[in-house]
This record gives sequence, structure tokens and C-alpha cells, in this order.
Amino acid sequence: MTQAPEHKPTNWNLPNALTTLRIVMVPFFGWALLVDDGSSVLWRCIAWLLFAVAMITDKVDGDIARSRNLVTNFGKIADPIADKALTGMAFVGLSVIGDIWWWVTILVLVREWGITLLRLWVIRHGVMAAGRGGKLKTVLQTLALGLFILPIRILQDDWGVAGDVLWGLAVVLMVAAVTLTVVTGLDYVVKALAVRRDGRSSVGTS
Repeated sequence: MTQAPEHKPTNWNLPNALTTLRIVMVPFFGWALLVDDGSSVLWRCIAWLLFAVAMITDKVDGDIARSRNLVTNFGKIADPIADKALTGMAFVGLSVIGDIWWWVTILVLVREWGITLLRLWVIRHGVMAAGRGGKLKTVLQTLALGLFILPIRILQDDWGVAGDVLWGLAVVLMVAAVTLTVVTGLDYVVKALAVRRDGRSSVGTS
């Protein structure tokens, strides 16, 4: 009995469409964030809405792809690019308008893109799966960026104690996110070197 060929999902599917939509949204999000040098309450709220929609679609497209067996090579490549483009635009935009120090943005971007290149460097020796620390880092970054994008700092004096509390929460979350970004980045480097070493050893003994 001949076994039926394994069905391979086409790139033309809903998860990939949502991923592409996130990539397309990035320049619009960046523009909304930078209107009037970030001083417009309305446009900051619009930027937050675009950011929130993009992050929700990130969760939705992954769930759909896995549950309906629609995982494709395009999705594997485009999905992390979309995520890093969005969060990278958020960090850069917030630094441009003066809400986040540039050294924080540079540190985060070097870590994010550096780990991506590191994965490619060791991919023929083994796959480095995202750990719990990396996933928690992503959650903290998303929450922190969401609060920084909102016009909390602009309205802080008008909101009184509530404004101070919200801004303090945003800063605490950002500090936690950046700390975990550095820690998990170092952990990935150690794991990557171990994967590459083990891969080269197995080749040498085979």
C-alpha cells in the first residue's frame, strides 16, 4: 500500500497574512508614535492601539498555525522578523522622542539581532529553542513598551498620584525587561557555544 504524500501547507494562509500585516504596520506605528515629536496624546494612543493589535495578531497567528498545521518556512522566518521590527521600532521611536535612553535601546537591539545571528550560526549543528526566560523577557518587553507608548508621561501631572504610579510601573517593568534581556542573551551565547561544540564533536567522531 502506497503511503499518501505528506501535505505541506501553502504560504498563502491566514497566519502568514497576519504576519505580513504586522510587518506592514511597523512604519505606520512608527509614524504615529513620532507625530509632533511624540507630544500628541491622540497619536500616542493611536500608536498604542497599532502596537496592541500587532502583538495580539502575533499570538493569534502562532496559535492558528500550530492548531491547523499551517506552519511554513516563510512563517518561521517572517514571524521573528515582524516581532523584532515592531519592538525595535518602539524602542528607537521612544528614544527619538526622549522617553527611553539610547543606551537602553542599543543594548536591547544588539541583544535581539545578535541572538538571531547566533541562531543562524549554529543552526547546522542544532536548534536553540526559546526558553522560559526568553518568553518572559518578551512578555515584560511588551508590557513595558505598551506603557511607555501610552501618553502617561505627558499626562502625568494632570493625573496626579495615578500618573506617578503608572509611570513608576512602566519604569519598573522596563528595568526588569532590560535586565532579563541581558541575562537571557548571555545564556543564549553559552548555549550556542555548547551546541556548536557538541555538533563539531559528533562530526569528528562519526
